[in-house]
Amino acid sequence: MIHNMELYQVFYITAKAGSLSKAADELFVTQPAVTHSIKQLEAKLGGQLFFRTSRGVTLTTEGRELFTYIEQAYHFILNGERKITEMHQLTHGEVKIGAGDTLCKHFLLPHLKQFHEAFPKVKIQVTNRTTTETITLLKEGKIDLGIVNLPISDPHISIQESIIIHDCFLAGEAYKHLTVTPISLEKLLEHPVILLEKGSSTRAYLDHFAEGHGLSMKPEIELGSVDLLIEFARNGFGIACGIREFVTQELLDGTLYEIRLTTPIPARKVGIIKLKSTPLSAAATHVYDTLRQI
Repeated sequence: MIHNMELYQVFYITAKAGSLSKAADELFVTQPAVTHSIKQLEAKLGGQLFFRTSRGVTLTTEGRELFTYIEQAYHFILNGERKITEMHQLTHGEVKIGAGDTLCKHFLLPHLKQFHEAFPKVKIQVTNRTTTETITLLKEGKIDLGIVNLPISDPHISIQESIIIHDCFLAGEAYKHLTVTPISLEKLLEHPVILLEKGSSTRAYLDHFAEGHGLSMKPEIELGSVDLLIEFARNGFGIACGIREFVTQELLDGTLYEIRLTTPIPARKVGIIKLKSTPLSAAATHVYDTLRQI
């Protein structure tokens, strides 16, 4: 470990200025203080670094060798300071976000687009995972923020609740006749159902809802994407479960129909998560603040 970094600063400034008095003026110290620091450094390194001349000081052979490395280090430090300033001004930096297909497309993307247009030099990395996998990535330090389906509970994670979402059953023309009046979940499950594969928080939430009614979800088709669920339902393969807020246009267009339940699925919320123990970068903080205001 390098101790007394200020000695190298005095050495560098003196070498650049070529004068003890000019170095003292630049460092806002006295000339004897500069001389003392140089003598300390020479004693530490075991050799003379400067020759005194009538015009000031010049580097010895050893001094020129040391100056080559100190100058590089000095520029590295300046570059580091500049990068930090750029990060705070969002002219540089990176933000890593984890989110599932549906939340990425319908919740994150519109707001991320605005951020990217405002700060095009900030690199954005989005990792597409389920809520459970997103939590794991966050705790492993591989992402800064996660967009997840609530509810979740973890003592290490800060959870910011966002928009309310409603799970609902959707179908195409083939099952339009079921939309006339609300039906029971038991009656709905007499028809082919299309659900997400097990392992997602949404599937777990639906399974829990069914179990609360003494029923079991036994889908005829299981898929890994909500967009695929919707397409299969639209094409008459069965009844899919989607999020009402994210298919508003399809419902208005009449390309999808909502099959209402006598006992609706309880509403959920979208959550924005981050680690309690880890401070966010300037870029990640800006994205977090933007999303939590939705």
